[in-house]
Amino acid sequence: MYRFFVQPQVDQSQKSVFGYELLLRKETHGRWAVPATFTELPLTKQVHLLEELALQLSTKATNQVLALNLNREQAEDDLMLGTIIYLKKRLNPAALTIELTENPTLAEIQKYSVLFHQYGIKLSIDDVGTGSNTFDNVEPLLPFVDQIKFAMQNLRMSGKADQIPTALSFWHTVALQYHLDFILEGVEDAHDQEIARTLGIDLHQGYLYGKPQLVVKCPDRRAESQQDGQ
Repeated sequence: MYRFFVQPQVDQSQKSVFGYELLLRKETHGRWAVPATFTELPLTKQVHLLEELALQLSTKATNQVLALNLNREQAEDDLMLGTIIYLKKRLNPAALTIELTENPTLAEIQKYSVLFHQYGIKLSIDDVGTGSNTFDNVEPLLPFVDQIKFAMQNLRMSGKADQIPTALSFWHTVALQYHLDFILEGVEDAHDQEIARTLGIDLHQGYLYGKPQLVVKCPDRRAESQQDGQ
């Protein structure tokens, strides 16, 4: 059995949840875990699960964003574009963002941008600044996307936590230069909030606001776990 878990995305300036990242999980022996590969469940079936989730979250009424991850293999599927466009039509007027977890070619991103933007679907590049998502690789794609995400946890896990402030400042400046939304992932405590506040970063995601959870009923849309005044 597969389900999408959701993690809230918070606008700290408004103290509100503006969207949810959808994280695919598989139930095995009574436990939910990350699938070995995200392509083991066809994209068409993921879309069906997403539609059910949108009903539970009432996103047509709230216009909160649903952010769906798309890896390289899924992006290369000939049926991908039609499947995503069909999904957006079914979700209207709810917002949909596609998070690219592996960089496409320039030709591919140009094609995605033209087609997705016709239907109000936004494009995001995940995990900028780590792995292959260096500035040299990402820069040609930036005119065609709407958002970039910076994951503090990636640097922490690789023993480079001391590099977070410099890297974060750099990528936030890139987002401003290209007029992109910027989401800071891995916000875990008040210290992380303060770093973001100092740089003027309002869009957050992380354990401070909620771990990925299975939606049984529509969650409270307030960011209850936020600490007032931070």
